[in-house]
Amino acid sequence: MSPRQVVEAWVAAFNRSDAAALGAMYLDDAINHQVANEPVIGKPAIQAMFEREFGAAEMVCIPENLFEDGGWAILEWRDPKGLRGCGFFQVMGGKIAFQRGYWDRLSFLKLHGLDQS
Repeated sequence: MSPRQVVEAWVAAFNRSDAAALGAMYLDDAINHQVANEPVIGKPAIQAMFEREFGAAEMVCIPENLFEDGGWAILEWRDPKGLRGCGFFQVMGGKIAFQRGYWDRLSFLKLHGLDQS
């Protein structure tokens, strides 16, 4: 799968809140670094992160733009509550090797009524 196709499948799994399907999309030693948080390293830890996050808040990813350049896909997104962000996905052999996401953590917490400490 191309990087664009991988991210399209990632969005579909994310919108189903399917942590197992998301985890399967990463290489064993992948890194997911949402810049508002510490990097998460390794497929099991990334899957566990998604499980925790889906348990804490209802999240939806609405793609606005999806670009592909070589082994990278770049996703601009929004959610129904008005949060916006951007994700960079490095794909190797049809799996995500590295992901970096940019979004406003404080806005996310406020929009979902979560603890802001």
